[in-house]
Amino acid sequence: MALLKAAVTLAALAYVFTQLDFNKVKEILRHADLFWLFAALLAFNASKIVSSVRLNRYFGAIGLKLGEGYNLMLYYIGMFYNLFLPGGIGGDGYKVYLLHKHHRSGVKALLQAVVLDRISGLAALLFLAGLLFMFSGFMAMMAYLLPLAIAGMIAVFPATYLVTRYMFHRFLDVFAVTTLLGIAVQLLQLLCALFIVYAINAQAMSVDYLTLFLVSSVVAVLPISIGGVGVRELTFLYGFGLLGSDANSGVLFSFLFFLITALSSLAGTLFLHKTEVKRADH
Repeated sequence: MALLKAAVTLAALAYVFTQLDFNKVKEILRHADLFWLFAALLAFNASKIVSSVRLNRYFGAIGLKLGEGYNLMLYYIGMFYNLFLPGGIGGDGYKVYLLHKHHRSGVKALLQAVVLDRISGLAALLFLAGLLFMFSGFMAMMAYLLPLAIAGMIAVFPATYLVTRYMFHRFLDVFAVTTLLGIAVQLLQLLCALFIVYAINAQAMSVDYLTLFLVSSVVAVLPISIGGVGVRELTFLYGFGLLGSDANSGVLFSFLFFLITALSSLAGTLFLHKTEVKRADH
């Protein structure tokens, strides 16, 4: 299975590379604004800090009391593993293993916490994707999707509530706060994406970039590639093709986002030796 995912990643990247004009890519990159790229790096890490707080709310619902500092450290270690393994399985699996080993928390409860954390983030992502779609260039050519986008926006949070109530009822008390934190996470991710758009001077199509960014984030969750690499770039290549626009800057945008993700995730290596779970009052 791992070989298949590696093959999908390599095949997707190979196809994307054959469609690019590397002279144009180099020219765009040469004029990229480092200030906005640094701002994107800060916004991305801010989103991860808020995301770690959200996950800790789920841990608290199962009686696992972790200090925010330790939880954030654990989150970054998970990001490091997620960088190499598809769908976030590596990082989530590591957290479940470590917390079960050192805190004796039940594996089932821990798995429910991390799964619901993912669902919460996906719900916010889908809501914002539907909202941005209505203001993007895709709306004109895909107006038939408008009812679906509106229905999805209306239904996504009630559906998440029902899933929580009937399948993860122990987390119902933290539904409101985790939902708000999930929206905050995705807004910060969008801010990161917007800063990258400014860095490559593509503000004229900013809504289209942000819409494709959210769509590519959904695609990247699917366990079909390594860390979403390749499928994100394919999404931008195909999306800009539909708009009849130059895909070079779109694919470069995707690569820059991956580099920011990778650089931030590598910070997790600083904490790999710190595996002893600390209680909040320590």
